[in-house]
Amino acid sequence: MCGIVGIYSQEPVACELYESLIHLQHRGQDAGGILTCDERFYTKHGLGLVREIFTPENVLALKGNIGIGHVRYPTAGGYTESDVQPLWIGSPRGIALAHNGNISNYPELADEIRLKQYRHLNSSLDSEAILVMLADQLSNASPDDNEDRFFDLLCKGVGHIFKRLEGAYSVISVIIGKGLVAFRDPHGIRPLVWGTRENTDGTVDTIFASETTPFYTLGFTPQGDVQPGEVAYVDLSGKLHRRIIQTAEFRPCVFEYVYFARPDATLNNVSVYRARLRMGQNLAQQWKKKHPDLIPDVVIPAPSTANTAALSFAHALGVRYSEGLYKNPFIGRTFIMPNQKARIRSVRYKLTPQRTEIKNKIVMIVDDSIVRGTTSREIVKMVREYGAKKIYFASTSPALKNPCFSGIDIPSRKELIAANKTEEEIAKYLGVDALMYQSKDNLIEAVTRRGEQIKKPCMACMDGDYFCNKITSTRMQQLEKEREATRLTNPEKEEDFPE
Repeated sequence: MCGIVGIYSQEPVACELYESLIHLQHRGQDAGGILTCDERFYTKHGLGLVREIFTPENVLALKGNIGIGHVRYPTAGGYTESDVQPLWIGSPRGIALAHNGNISNYPELADEIRLKQYRHLNSSLDSEAILVMLADQLSNASPDDNEDRFFDLLCKGVGHIFKRLEGAYSVISVIIGKGLVAFRDPHGIRPLVWGTRENTDGTVDTIFASETTPFYTLGFTPQGDVQPGEVAYVDLSGKLHRRIIQTAEFRPCVFEYVYFARPDATLNNVSVYRARLRMGQNLAQQWKKKHPDLIPDVVIPAPSTANTAALSFAHALGVRYSEGLYKNPFIGRTFIMPNQKARIRSVRYKLTPQRTEIKNKIVMIVDDSIVRGTTSREIVKMVREYGAKKIYFASTSPALKNPCFSGIDIPSRKELIAANKTEEEIAKYLGVDALMYQSKDNLIEAVTRRGEQIKKPCMACMDGDYFCNKITSTRMQQLEKEREATRLTNPEKEEDFPE
């Protein structure tokens, strides 16, 4: 999972790209990069958090009024600086891109690039295959082409890419001498939004990003989403060209609403905050129907992604909401911690139970999801240690039973507790007195009730419907082995779910 941003402006963009990445940091904490351009590329990237990579000096050295940025949590590729985006290629004319998603047929594409086109791939990123394909498609573009002619060639090239790629991808690209480009896969799985900012001289700046979260700070007005299968192009004069070149069933990722997106974001015309409120309401109704006699004294969220749903859950049950687990804001998100030992250690570093809210009480813990079970089990242990009389646990997400091949770090079934244990066994493993997952129908309703254009989101991690990937059982095993092999090259990433 990654966060991407691109800005076209009348002024230098490096500082605003930096600010944007700060507001997208929750989408990836392993690495980050910024690339800007005037008549050449200027780039700075590194491993770690945005504030650790960039300094005032190296940001101000990034010249140009057009640029892109990226924060990374790897779901494909390696873990070295050569695997940090944005990526760029010198010919034709100079093209750079940042990509959020995952290309499931990358191994086949990479073999074709190496063995048939005799090209060297400098990283293990699927994003590099997209870059090479885009460069190939634009190799016949003439410097004399006007912007309309170039946009036609660009749309034709991206259309070819759409036909070749399997998986999820939102892409923002810079082309020297031409401008800023954005496109999104025909199913719209990964988010991509855009906004504008009017200047006093009548000119307009444009931003594309994974979420609307940077817009308010930078003064941009949200204008909606880059549509599934759409190409958007801002030329050097600031004119925006848009065209939908391929359509398919709209299936945005439901896990964006459950966990990844910031609650103040709006994706696909759906407020993440409102969707999470509804998840909590639906979950409470489901709990009352299944466990009418198990009413807690207090509802406590597993902070902080679950806070919104826990609040509406408590309200719907008519019981007290309490932030009974204090979160240290300077510790990273545990789901995207690099390995299991780090996750377990991080939970106790990050969360401190409040005894006054827990002791001698029947506690309901609401969390956004249960992936490996590591974090949930530690939270239950901590609440038990602080004197809870009973502990119930409710997940706003249905059980996660399948790996994700569209950009979320859910790499293999053996890491997913719900793929290997029954609900009763999971409750025992977590150490809770009662456990319940949100139903799939309730989750779909929470997301789609305010997003009528979404008939059914992507829920492959929950229902195994790999609609945009040719995933057979054999293919799944192959992909899982490839991911495990990649992790073994980095010992910090190799541990699986601890039984």
